[in-house]
Amino acid sequence: MPRALLLGLALAASLVGASAAPAQELVFPKFTVEPGRATSPDQAATALQIVAILTVLSVAPAILLMLTSFTRVIVVLSLLRQAIGVQQLPPNQVLIGLSLFLTFFIMAPVGEDIRKVAWEPYNAKKISQGEALSLAMGPLRDFMLRQTRQADVGLMVQLAKMPAPKTPADLPTHVLIPAFALSEIRTAFQIGFVLFIPFLIIDMVVASVLMSMGMLMLPPVFISMPFKLLLFVLADGWHLVVRALVAGFR
Repeated sequence: MPRALLLGLALAASLVGASAAPAQELVFPKFTVEPGRATSPDQAATALQIVAILTVLSVAPAILLMLTSFTRVIVVLSLLRQAIGVQQLPPNQVLIGLSLFLTFFIMAPVGEDIRKVAWEPYNAKKISQGEALSLAMGPLRDFMLRQTRQADVGLMVQLAKMPAPKTPADLPTHVLIPAFALSEIRTAFQIGFVLFIPFLIIDMVVASVLMSMGMLMLPPVFISMPFKLLLFVLADGWHLVVRALVAGFR
């Protein structure tokens, strides 16, 4: 960040100088990337680190989806939008953005533990990169184990054809991750079912009233939509949903 700031200041200074003196030529920095043989172990290690960082960035969306609370949050918010009956409001960008920020908020204690046990010792060169990765998985595994049902863990252990682990530490991570994902989807659908009930009751009442009045050609959704929105606003629905989502992980 300081280098980028210095580069920006230098570029701004050059632009100011060019405007003050039109005769001067504007100079931009030049960056070149050339393939070549590493002359020292440090250069080879730096190249491997760059490759590793690019690999992690390529799988970052999968890590965010499968190892955090994002799956439950986005599924619940999507089901809530379907229950209200508005197909495009809030837009997908708003739902995904809200889900991302709620995920960052929920996972903040886990990230703080990872920073203390893994990142700070690795940044101080007290542990190796492999040890830092192993230590970073500890808080993340604890979070996933708290949210995973035993039935889902048993299913994945059975499918993996491995003996039943005696302790949580004996459960492999590649078995824990799909079990955690299954539990998150199941929990999200349970919450979504509860959210559907009051809106479904409103639809049934409106449909019955319209049928009793003989207004069969009028779609009930046109009448029930304002009532569902009014109920959701009066009950402070977004507050209740977000509080339930966050409290479910604590």
